[in-house]
This record gives sequence, structure tokens and C-alpha cells, in this order.
Amino acid sequence: MITTNQLLNSLRKKKQKKNKTPALHGCPQKKAICVKIRIVTPKKPNSALRKVAYVRLISSRKKIVMAYIPGQGHNLQQYSIVLMRGGRVKDLPGVRYHLIRGKYDFIGATCKKKVARSKYGIKRPLVKKY
Repeated sequence: MITTNQLLNSLRKKKQKKNKTPALHGCPQKKAICVKIRIVTPKKPNSALRKVAYVRLISSRKKIVMAYIPGQGHNLQQYSIVLMRGGRVKDLPGVRYHLIRGKYDFIGATCKKKVARSKYGIKRPLVKKY
């Protein structure tokens, strides 16, 4: 037979899930202004020059976060308006957000491939079927 002390000790409280993107406040995307553009090197096994932007959220003026600039080449500079989404970069510590290409001041990537991805702000070319 279980005692009341054992019963009370075994009660478990549900842990709240840790928010991975706190700056978005539950929204899928947020509008932001670039404060600074930097080049960062990744963690130990990798070596590259990753492009990162410090952005200030328009909704909460004080919050400044680091966001990754995807794709090859960009036209961002200080005071550019961008759209930010969640999604971390594994080898860059502190980068939890991505910028969305093809929206506001952030132009789509100039892709030389035949099949481009709309993720980078370029529409897919029409492929004719014979």
C-alpha cells in the first residue's frame, strides 16, 4: 500500500517547453531593420565565412538579434528592411533566425542553376514537356 508522502512526492508537474525563437513572440515571421552586417566563422570542425546580420525588430524596438543571411551574395546594408523567420544555424552559436529572400529590401539570389529554389526569392522556371 502506498503512503500519502509517497503519493505527494510522485506527483509530477509538466515542464513548459523552452521557446526556441523568443524574439518572434509566437509569430511565424517578423519585420526587422538591419543594424550591422558581419562575417562570422563557424564552430570547430567547420571553416567558412558565414554572413550574419544584426537586426532590430520593428515591433519591439529594443530587441536586437543575430540572423543568418542565406544563399550566395546579398545586397543588405545598414537600415535595410528585412523579413525574419525562425530556424537556427547549427555551426553558428547564437544564431536562431534566418532572413527571407525576395521580401522588402532583401532581393532574391541571382542563381546560375537551371532549377532555382523559391526559398531564395526566385520563381522556378517553366519546364516544357514534349
